[in-house]
Amino acid sequence: MNPRLDHVTVDTALGRIAVQTAGDGDAILFWPSLLMTGDMWSAQAEHFAPRHRVVLIDPPGHGESQALTGPFTFEECARCIVDVLDGLGIERAHFVGNSWGGMIGGTFAATHPDRVGKAVLMNCTASAAGGRQKLEYGFLLRMAGWLGGIRPPLTRSVLKAFLGPTTFRERPDVVAYVRAAVQAVDLDSGAWAVRSVVPRRPDQRALLGRVTTPVLVVAGVEDATFPNAETKAMANAIPDSSFVVLDGVAHLAALENPALVNKLVEDFLAR
Repeated sequence: MNPRLDHVTVDTALGRIAVQTAGDGDAILFWPSLLMTGDMWSAQAEHFAPRHRVVLIDPPGHGESQALTGPFTFEECARCIVDVLDGLGIERAHFVGNSWGGMIGGTFAATHPDRVGKAVLMNCTASAAGGRQKLEYGFLLRMAGWLGGIRPPLTRSVLKAFLGPTTFRERPDVVAYVRAAVQAVDLDSGAWAVRSVVPRRPDQRALLGRVTTPVLVVAGVEDATFPNAETKAMANAIPDSSFVVLDGVAHLAALENPALVNKLVEDFLAR
């Protein structure tokens, strides 16, 4: 049975942030990938709400959160997490993030160690964007500007970047969900997020050396956005972190195989 999610907004360093929350107990805050909303974590909310307070974030510029009108820094995103926790009256929370969320989870753990329990950082990187990725995403941004409301070519590019052959072959519901989510994005606002998370992305490997919280870094074996070696390099930068590669999933592992990810997170939090 799906939990009843309360919908609230919180004022943060990056504008009004829309949040869905349910349950009681130790809090778990979920931050999704670029171009996704908190709904990406619906299966995790259903699984964890009976024992935890779950907090699903629509990240800045996405979903019901306030639109972006300029770039942001990763430190501002970490401050945004603190503002959400303060707004909800939560002193400390476990953190689960995917891609953009995983990167920000690393920043948050390094800069606000008193506010985080354990962290699961999925399908992400600690490295600055390389030349190829800057070119690819620069092309996507230009395509979005050229096409305006004509989205199919842009949507196909994102689907190819986010999903792997197993999901295309076996999970049509996930493909349909991602397609609809991308088509719903405010292109102007989303473009500022893409610029901030891809070409402007800092190399965080030195910063992550300050992390003291237990961290699990997760890669999808079919992830075309961040090669497994790049995600492993992020794990190597975090003292005493654990690293795992999941079969049959790509860049949105928690959406592609929620049962697998739910068990992984649950086991990690129980250690």
